[in-house]
Amino acid sequence: MTSPTLTSPMLLRHGAVPDAGADAGVAWHYGDPAAEQRALAAGRAVVDQSHLGIVSVSGPDRLTWLNSLTTQEVAALAPGVSTEFMILSPQGRIEHVANVVDDGETAWLITETPTGLVTFLDRMKFMLRVEVTDATSEWAALGEAISAPAAQGEPVTWVDPWPNIAVGGTTYAADSSTHPGTERAWRLVLVPRTDLESEIDARLDSGWSLAGTWATEAARIAAYRPRASHEVDETTLPHELDWLRTAVHLHKGCYRGQETVAKVHNVGRPPRRLTMLHLDGSNHAIPELGAAVFIGEGDGAKQAGRITSVGRHYEYGPIALAMIKRATDPSAQLNIPTDGGDVAAAQELIVNADGFSADRPAKPGPTMRGLMMGKGCAANGGDLPEE
Repeated sequence: MTSPTLTSPMLLRHGAVPDAGADAGVAWHYGDPAAEQRALAAGRAVVDQSHLGIVSVSGPDRLTWLNSLTTQEVAALAPGVSTEFMILSPQGRIEHVANVVDDGETAWLITETPTGLVTFLDRMKFMLRVEVTDATSEWAALGEAISAPAAQGEPVTWVDPWPNIAVGGTTYAADSSTHPGTERAWRLVLVPRTDLESEIDARLDSGWSLAGTWATEAARIAAYRPRASHEVDETTLPHELDWLRTAVHLHKGCYRGQETVAKVHNVGRPPRRLTMLHLDGSNHAIPELGAAVFIGEGDGAKQAGRITSVGRHYEYGPIALAMIKRATDPSAQLNIPTDGGDVAAAQELIVNADGFSADRPAKPGPTMRGLMMGKGCAANGGDLPEE
């Protein structure tokens, strides 16, 4: 369930080219995507992110209540500290993802599914002292390539925790020693929607430039950063995206879907894995979102997965994220059919192919069967995904 698209006034600026799909309503670029990427990487560009949903949750019970419903430990979230959480189905599949920062009175949730998230939260209020509001029409986000939290007197700001492994989190990374996401600084500043243009103009007056979603998406893909509107479908588990880094606390209390999270982490393996693809750009063809990814060519080709994100990076060229079967040979060259011919792709591993996290518990002995699952939740239900 999505909210109606809000069209940004920044689309009236010189050179603005509208984006589409999940980023409809804001600019894809302003005429020079490569220069915009360079400016963003240098920390001197501002990005209109006013198409994102903003949900406010107020009331004295807000944090303990959100803690009981979501994958992250937020009961004692300090003002100004940024995190993110998920709301899962009873079977542990991702339903909603939200960036979270609390200002001491209100928890601000930045999400791509504000209407559905508000509907779910309203159903779960019962007699608790909380108030949930879809504030998207009143508040907007602007993006900056900065990793610092808001200073005293500055607007509410969410700082992306990716790719740091939060307390209670873990990683499924193929190489846990390095991560390209450490080179990507990103934060979202919340401003009144009526002040969006003036806030952006103040940054332009200081010497910054405008950048569009072409630049942000290329940087996100290169940082292995999953996005709910792109990488998540109706069967996605957090483990498949290495999203236990920042959005899941493995040792907190009961929440919907916890049993599946624990089972896959402790004794199972995610059936799919996110991978980055370096695309052959020699024929200038770029795959569409959702395009099938194959191993081999011709009649003997077998489908391995699908493209979830695609972009053109100013240094790496055409790159993509793809969700593929976990057992796919990491060294295999992949092929993606397009209207301009097949595009060859080489994998850069994000989630490891063996399906084990960095802190997977030791295999239980024959007398310990069932004891490694963690605390169960009677309301969770759900089966362990097949390996």
